[in-house]
This record gives sequence, structure tokens and C-alpha cells, in this order.
Amino acid sequence: MLEQAEKAPFEPDTDNAGEGMRKTPVLASLPFRPTLNARLGVRMTNMTTQLIAARKGRITPEMEKAAISENVEPSFIRDGILSGSIALTKNNRRAIDGLAIGAGLRTKVNANIGSSGYDSDVANEMEKVDAALEAGADAIMDLSTGGDIPAIRKTVLERCPVPLGTVPLYQCAAENVAEGKHLLDLTAEDMFAAIENHGRDGVDFITVHCGVTLASVKRLKDEGRLLDIVSRGGAIHAKWMEYHGEENPLYAKYDRVVEIAREYDMTLSLGDGLRPGCLADATDRAQVQETIILGELAKRARKAGVQVMIEGPGHMPLDQIEANIKLQKRLCENAPFYVLGPLVTDIAPGYDHITSAIGGAIAASAGADFLCYVTPAEHLRLPTPADVREGVIAARIAAHAGDIAKGVKGARDRDDKMARARKALDWEAQFDLALDPKKARERRAETKPTDTDVCTMCASLCSIKTGVMAVDGAGKSL
Repeated sequence: MLEQAEKAPFEPDTDNAGEGMRKTPVLASLPFRPTLNARLGVRMTNMTTQLIAARKGRITPEMEKAAISENVEPSFIRDGILSGSIALTKNNRRAIDGLAIGAGLRTKVNANIGSSGYDSDVANEMEKVDAALEAGADAIMDLSTGGDIPAIRKTVLERCPVPLGTVPLYQCAAENVAEGKHLLDLTAEDMFAAIENHGRDGVDFITVHCGVTLASVKRLKDEGRLLDIVSRGGAIHAKWMEYHGEENPLYAKYDRVVEIAREYDMTLSLGDGLRPGCLADATDRAQVQETIILGELAKRARKAGVQVMIEGPGHMPLDQIEANIKLQKRLCENAPFYVLGPLVTDIAPGYDHITSAIGGAIAASAGADFLCYVTPAEHLRLPTPADVREGVIAARIAAHAGDIAKGVKGARDRDDKMARARKALDWEAQFDLALDPKKARERRAETKPTDTDVCTMCASLCSIKTGVMAVDGAGKSL
């Protein structure tokens, strides 16, 4: 039936014009799950995905908008989605433009927010959302593990005009604990119900740790690690498998994960549950084994019409980053690579937005497509809105530096404009071109030179002012 739906002619759904929604004459005959139609009373008009549309040679409204944003032809976006090198993240229930992530495009930045068992104030999380958006985040992930998690997610979805990602496992695990159950009392049905709920709510991409399997965890134990498993999702799955003596349900029943994702055109972000949490564990057998598994699962998802991203490390020595990016691209057939950092040293708590930005710039220049920010609070506490802002700006600097290095179209234009503005001593233009205009203005205003053309660093010895005179041959003195 799903194959029939894919092959049937599609017509625009005029009730959802501009949202890329479609309908097909065979929908009424499809065996939808009750939770997705009768019980919810939802019109099932979205039995296609961006990938299926690309296979039919179609350019959707979302592809057109992405092409304008990226300064490329719409066919470039479509062909990238078709090959799997680009993912266009947008749940078919959300009225947002979507976000194209992948090869040949600007490197994107994600900001994580979310409650915990220690702080579940919804208003505080909304402040973080606002801070992330104001700082220029391209996407947001809600990693809430405390309080009313569904309410937080729905509030973020209402507030957030960019794609939203989640980790459904966090919700079902946290709710089990809140209900007085043991974490390991989680069932496979709990996990799949959470995935479906997040899709139904409108989540655009989800992290699923399908590569944490009995075999990959055994490989980790056999080789040994200094810091074991640092991913929450990875640790939960590993302990669950040990306790129940069963395979990870998200791996054993992966087709079910894909089916739900296809229903909502929800991008699967295949999680790095065995990512290295310290330099000593980087590029070990468990990490590589998981990447091999994720590459195989990505191929299966794409075959079913579901878009995929691959998540990557983690903590990693600077000299290993480029090789890891190339390895992932080879093993995962050039799927978009979504990296955390990488953090290039383990000894800078309080400054890990910097260690992450260093690694992120190298990763982006080598081909990483999506950077997950790290804040100054990493490894220390839940981030504040101010931490979120610092993390986003640091990640955007890394992403931009990487784009210049890998030759993304138009990436250096802004830098060249900044150089011209500096030569002209045009401070307003410099502020407007800055990644963080607010901070640039604040720093400039803290000390005021008598000559407003210069700054208080060089004052009357301004090198730019003197240099222009020297090159142009104008003027005798400052």
C-alpha cells in the first residue's frame, strides 16, 4: 500500500497551500494506524516526503525557499535530497520554511535547550529559545528531562519558527522515573509511543540511538574505554539491553521507526550513542562500529523515502577530526553530518564553547554540515540564556570559518564587506556586518576616543588610517 501511495499521482492540497502539503486518491484505502486518523480526526493528506517528491523529479515549495536562502538553484536542493547528501528538515504538520542541511550548503548551527530534574521552569526555557534565535541559531533541540515535557515541547513548537529536534527516549525515560518506576522498566512500546507522539506534535527531526546494539556495546567493553559511555541515550540503551538481555528495540524494529518518520516527513538524526567523551576514547572501535551501523540504517531509511542525518563526536584530538569527517562521509554515503563540537581538549570547563568552536571550524572545513553548539556551562550545569547566546555565537563563528575554507558560494562576501568598512573607518557598517552586532556596539561604547574615526587600542597611531595614507600617498601626518 505504501508503494501504491508513492507511485500514485499527487495534486496540490489547496487547504494547505504554501506548506508543501499533498494528497493522493489512494489515501482512503491505506491501512492507517488508529492513533493517526480515526482517534485524532486528522486528515491524512501527507503521504509523501521531500525525498519521495525528489524521486518524482518534483521541486516542492520548501525546496524553492531553501534554494533562495542558499543562493543555489532549486534543482540543486532537489538533487541533493535525492542523493541523500542534503536533508530538508520540516515536519509535514508545521507551517515553517524548513531547513536544508548538507553538502554544498552553508553549515548550520543547532542550539540545545531543555529542562532537567533540577530546573523545569517553562518560562526559563522560553528565554533560552529567544536567546538562541536572537543569536542566529538555525535549529533548536528540546532535550527536556524534567517537568511537563510534552507541555514544554508544544510551547517551544509554538514559539519557534525554525526546525525543532528532540530525543523521544528522554521523555519516556524521565516519565517512568517520575511515576516511581525504575528507568529500566521502559518497554519497547514506550519508546515507539514517544517517537509517534513527537511526530504528531510536529517535531521536525529526532535523535534515535539505533546504532547502540548488543554487538557495538560488546566491542566497546572488549576494547575498553577511559570514560565509557557519555551519551544519555547511549547509556540508557546499553543498560536496558544488559538488563533485559534483548537487542535495542530501535535497531531490532528499525522499520517501525522509519514508518513513523515517513508518516510525518520527520528527519531521522541517527544518534552517536557511543561517541567519545574524552580525547583518549576518540576513533576507537566502538565509535567506528556504530558509524558503520548508522550508515547501513541510513541507506534503509532513504530507500523507504525518509531523510537522514548522522550524528558524530564528541571529544577528539584536533589531528583526528578531518579523518573522522571523511570516514563518516564514506561509510554513510555522504549523508549530512551533525557534529557535537568536536571538543579538542578536556581541560577547559567554563570555556568549552571555545574548545568546541575550534573543533567545529575544522570539522566544517572538512565537510561537516551541522554543528551542535556547546555552551560555557558544558560539563558544569544547565545553561542559562546568556550561556545559550555565547554558545550560538561561538558555533556560528566556527561554521562560517568552515564555509570559507570549503568554498561555500558567497561565504566570504561578508568578510570582504567588513574589510571595506574597516578601511573606510565606517563603524556603523562594521556593526551591521558583525556576527554579534550587539556585543560589538557595547565594546565600542565602553571607551570613547576623542577622534571618533579610531578606537582606543591604537588611538592616534591607527594603523588603518596611516596605512591608507601610505598606500594612497595622501596626507603628511595623522
